[in-house]
Amino acid sequence: MTTIDDIRDNFELLDEWDDRYRYVIELGRTLEPMPEAEHSAANKVNGCVSQVWLQKLVDRDGGAPILKYRGDSDAHIVRGLVAIVLSLYSGRTPQEILATDAIAVFNEFGFRDHLSPQRSNGLRSMVERIKTDAKEALAEAS
Repeated sequence: MTTIDDIRDNFELLDEWDDRYRYVIELGRTLEPMPEAEHSAANKVNGCVSQVWLQKLVDRDGGAPILKYRGDSDAHIVRGLVAIVLSLYSGRTPQEILATDAIAVFNEFGFRDHLSPQRSNGLRSMVERIKTDAKEALAEAS
């Protein structure tokens, strides 16, 4: 998976939004395939215009739980946005997830000005879903 720092560096190299959109779509193509059975109502993210699924996998090996995700969407650009969200959050502890401000990163990338309000709401819905998972993991651990 591409790191958020790599994504940030690549965004800085791309001046035109058409190029940035193509890059986001390309990021979506790098997502680990999500099994068809996981395209379920339980994994569906509500609040997104496109279909979005996030599958949570919890690794409890040795201490704090690590939340890992697989994600998918039926829209190419949204699949790329899922890849960016996962680069921020997948493979992190609940504490790290709760301390990460994804909206600030999206604003840094210019998404506020270049995504439709519906797509922006979808991004927020994905982030809220992952933060809720992190809060639940913390509650279960205590």
